[in-house]
Amino acid sequence: LEAVPASVALKDPQDFRLIGKRAPRKDSAAKTDGSAQFTQDVHLPGMLVAVVAHAPRFGGQVKAFDASKAKAVKGVVDVVAIPGGVAVLARDTWSAKKGRDALAVEWDDSAAFKLGSDEILARYRELAARPGLVARSDGDTAGAFAGAARVVSASYDFPYLAHAAMEPMNCVVQRTDDGLEVWNGEQFQTVDQATLAAMFGLPPEKVNIHMLYAGGSFGRRASTKVDYIREAAAIVKALGEQGSHAAAPVKLVWMREDDMKAGYYRPMFHHRLEATLDADGSIRAWRHRLVGQSIAKGSPFEGFMIKDGVDGLSVEGAASLPYAIPNLQVELHTPTGIDVPVLWWRSVGSTHTAYSTETFLDRLAAEGGQDPVALRLKLLAKHPRHAGVLKLAADKAGWDKPLAAGKAGERRGRGVAVHESFHSFVAQVAEVTVSADGSVKVDRIVAAVDCGMAINPDNVRAQVEGSVGFALSAALHGEITLKDGVVEQGNFGEYAPIRINEMPKVEVHIVASAEKPTGIGEPGVPPVAPAVANAIAAATGKWLTRMPFRTDELKA
Repeated sequence: LEAVPASVALKDPQDFRLIGKRAPRKDSAAKTDGSAQFTQDVHLPGMLVAVVAHAPRFGGQVKAFDASKAKAVKGVVDVVAIPGGVAVLARDTWSAKKGRDALAVEWDDSAAFKLGSDEILARYRELAARPGLVARSDGDTAGAFAGAARVVSASYDFPYLAHAAMEPMNCVVQRTDDGLEVWNGEQFQTVDQATLAAMFGLPPEKVNIHMLYAGGSFGRRASTKVDYIREAAAIVKALGEQGSHAAAPVKLVWMREDDMKAGYYRPMFHHRLEATLDADGSIRAWRHRLVGQSIAKGSPFEGFMIKDGVDGLSVEGAASLPYAIPNLQVELHTPTGIDVPVLWWRSVGSTHTAYSTETFLDRLAAEGGQDPVALRLKLLAKHPRHAGVLKLAADKAGWDKPLAAGKAGERRGRGVAVHESFHSFVAQVAEVTVSADGSVKVDRIVAAVDCGMAINPDNVRAQVEGSVGFALSAALHGEITLKDGVVEQGNFGEYAPIRINEMPKVEVHIVASAEKPTGIGEPGVPPVAPAVANAIAAATGKWLTRMPFRTDELKA
C-alpha cells in the first residue's frame, strides 16, 4: 500500500474536464417518458391504500366515528383510528377516498386552534408596536432616531404559504418479519428513520428506506414532526394491533385538499421598518422589527438555531443585512399560542426578509432622490460579491437604458433586488407592465448568480428559472387564510400557481468563480418578488406592502 500523501495538489481549473461544463441530467428521459418511479407509482402485492379524515382545525381530536357507511363502499376493506384522525383503507385510492367521504366523524375541538388570519395579524401588529428581542444591534439606533430630521416607515404583511408540491404527501410502509420497509420521496432520511424505529421499537438499521423521486418538496418533505410518514406508520401499526390485514403494505395518499388544509406552511409574518434620511439621502439609522412563528422551536434543531430566544430562521436576511448603515437594529417577536403548523418553505426566512428590506431600501432611494442601483453599490462597498452580481444583473438588463414604452394605458417599470441566502448571492432586475385595470405582467427577469464554482451551469440556470416561477406564484397568487381556525383553501382553484402565460422571459448570468460551491436550489427565490414590486413602484409610484399583490391598488 502507498503511504497517504502529506499534501494533495488540486487540479488547476483550466484542466477541468467536467466541472463547469454543461452535463445533461440523467433523470430527464425517465421523467419525460414516465418510467421514473415516484411514491404514487409504487404497487406492492396485497397493498392497501389509506386516505385519512383529519380534524378541520389544528389540534382537534376524534371524539367518535361511525364507519358503517364507509365500510359499505365497494373496495373499502377496513377503517382504523389513529392519532389525530381516522384512516379508511381500500384496494385503490378512489375507493378509499369515497369511503372517507362516507365516514361520519364527530370532532372534539375543545383544545383546537380557532383564530382566523385577521385575528392573528392583529395580534402581530400589536406586538410590532413595542420592542422585541434583539437579533442585531450596531451603533446607537435609538439615539440616531431621536435626533433625526426625517424618518420613513413602512409595515409589511406576509401570509401563510403552502408548499403545493405537484405530488401531494404520500408514503408506503410495510412490516416485515424483522423490520420495516418504507418507500418515499425523502428529504429527512435520518430523522424519518429514527422516528419510525422508535415507533416500532426497532434499531434504526431495521428501518429500510427506499428513496424515490419526489414530485416536488420545497421543504415540505423535511418535517421535523415526520407527520405524514408517521401517519402511514401509525396505520400499519393499528392494523397489526387489531390483527386484520396485519401483513398488508399500506400506501398513505393525501388528496390535494388534505395537503393544503392539514399543514405545514411558511409562517405568516408582519414586519415594521423605520429609517432616517439625511438631506443628501444618506441612511443613518435603520430599525427592523419582525413578528412571526418560529420554525425551529420544538424541533430537534432548537438548541443551535435559537440563540437568546431569537430563531435565526425568522431573521435571516434581516439580521445579516449587508448595507453599510452605521446604526442598525433588528428585533424579533415570536408569538405564543399560535398553533398553526409551520415549516421551512423554499428559501425559508429570506422569503419575507428579502422583500421587506429590498422594497424598503428602494423606497428610501426614491425619497432620497437616488438611483436604486447606485445607492446599493454605495452601501455595498465592503461586500464585493453582492456588488458583483448587482453590477452584472444591471448591466445585462440595460439598467441605464430607458424601457420601451407600452401600449396605450400601460405603465412600464424596471426594478432591482439583491440578496444573499445559503451562501450564494443573487441579483435580479425585473421588467413589468401594469395595465389600467391594475393587472401586472412580468415581462422579463435578468438574474446574476454567484454560487461559487458552478459545477454544472445548466443546473444552475434551471434552478434559478424554476425559482422565478415558484416565487412569482407566491407574489401574484399565494395565500393560505384561516377562518375560525379552518383553512379556507383546498385546491389550485383557490391556491393558484402561475400559469404559462404569466411566466416571464428569464435570463441567468453566472459569475465565473473559483470560490467553493454553495447553494442554488433556493437562493433564486428571495429577490424575485422585491424586484417585481420595485418595478411596479417605478411604473406606478405605488409601494406594495402586502403579499400576494393586490391589483386593485394599482388601478390607473
